[in-house]
Amino acid sequence: QVQLVESGGGLVQPGGSLRLSCAASGSLFRINIMGWYRQAPGKQRELVALISRDSGTNYADSVKGRFTISRDNAKNTVYLQMNSLKPEDTAVYYCNVRTTIVYWGQGTQVTVSS
Repeated sequence: QVQLVESGGGLVQPGGSLRLSCAASGSLFRINIMGWYRQAPGKQRELVALISRDSGTNYADSVKGRFTISRDNAKNTVYLQMNSLKPEDTAVYYCNVRTTIVYWGQGTQVTVSS
């Protein structure tokens, strides 16, 4: 059984920063892609950022230059550093981990509001 434990969400003012973490544990074989998706109320879940095992990255255009994804392979953990946050970044953020199976975290709420 695989568990993904997310942390780091919360309420922040526009222009502020947050750092999300997602630690994977359990019967994991080789983790390939790790990433973050988000879903705002009334909208579909969308890609935020992905990172490959050799640290190649891919970002949604809306977060380029503001968000940075990174990973620690020894700890099976992926991070998302979010800077210059905007109200439109408000969403539930989901961790995504891919081996030969795709796993999802339970989601963590990020609210950007003054």
